[in-house]
Amino acid sequence: MGEPISFDRRDFLKQGTMGLAGSTILARASSARGDVAPDQNPGNFIDAHVHVWTDDLKNYPLAPGYTKADMKPPVFTPNDLLERARPSGVGRVALVQMSYYRFDNSYMLDAIRKWPDVFRGIAIVDEDSSDPAVQMRKLARKGVRGFRLYPPGDSPGKSLAGRGIDKMFKCGAQHRLAMCLLINPQDLPLVDRKCAAFPDTPVVIDHMARVGKDGPIQESDMQTLCGLARHKEVKVKVSAFYALGEKKPPHKDLVPLIRRLYESFGPQRLMWASDCPFQVVDETYEDSISLVRDGLSFLSSEDKEWMLRRTAEESFFH
Repeated sequence: MGEPISFDRRDFLKQGTMGLAGSTILARASSARGDVAPDQNPGNFIDAHVHVWTDDLKNYPLAPGYTKADMKPPVFTPNDLLERARPSGVGRVALVQMSYYRFDNSYMLDAIRKWPDVFRGIAIVDEDSSDPAVQMRKLARKGVRGFRLYPPGDSPGKSLAGRGIDKMFKCGAQHRLAMCLLINPQDLPLVDRKCAAFPDTPVVIDHMARVGKDGPIQESDMQTLCGLARHKEVKVKVSAFYALGEKKPPHKDLVPLIRRLYESFGPQRLMWASDCPFQVVDETYEDSISLVRDGLSFLSSEDKEWMLRRTAEESFFH
C-alpha cells in the first residue's frame, strides 16, 4: 500500500503566498461581482463534487474548442457555490476541474490557495503525455487529491487504456490519489478489469456510474455497479440526482439504487455530492442533500456521518 504525499499546512500556506498573484486575480474577480469571503467553518458536511468557473476569460482562458457560449451557466464561482452550500451545513468541498479549461487547472488551484481550509481539488492532466505522474505529484502538493478520467466523445472506455493511464493508476496507488471516473454503465466491465489490475489504486465512481441517465434504472446496471464492491479501494459518489431516473425531486425513485449501493459498499465507501452548478439549474441545493440527510430511512446517524462527511474527508482531505 502506498503512502500519501506529505501534506504540511505551513508548506501549503507558503505555496499560497507563492501563488499570491493568481489568488489576487481570483479575489479581484470575486470583488468585482460583489462576493463576500466565505466562512471558514460554516458546517460539518462535505460536498464531494462541484465545478466552478469564471467569466474572467482574460486571466482564465478557455481551452481550444470551447467558447463563452458553451459556459452554462455563464459563471459559477466558489462564492456562488458557498452561498448555496452553507445554509445546508456544507463547510468543505471537493472541486472538480471543469472541461472548459481542460488541462489548465489554474482557476481551481487559485480557489484552493485562497481558501485552503475549504477546498481540495480533482484535476485533469494529459493522460497521453510522456509521464502524467510527474504532473500528478506536482498538483498533489497544491491540494489536488484526485484526477478525473472519462470516455472521450463516442468512445466509452478509451480513456482507461494506454501506458499513460497505467502510470496514473500506479501513481495513484503510491500516493493515495484517487482516479475519479466519469463513466456510463456499459463501461463498468472495463473498470472492473482495471481495478483488478491495480488493486491498490483508490478509485471513485462519479454519479453512481450514471445508472438511470436514460430513464428507468435497470437491474443489470445496478448489479454490475454493485459488483465493483469486490475491489476494496473502489468508492462511489452518490450524486447528480437531477440527471438520473425520473430527474425530479424528491428523487425517491433513486432510493432502491442507493440502498443497493449501501448494502454492497457500506456507508464508508459512499459519499454524497451535489454536482453543482448543474444541480441548481432547475432544482435547489437542498433537493440534493436532503435525499441523503432526510430521505433514506435505512441510514443510521453514523451512516449519514460517513456519507455526508467522513468518506469524502478520508478520500480528499488527507
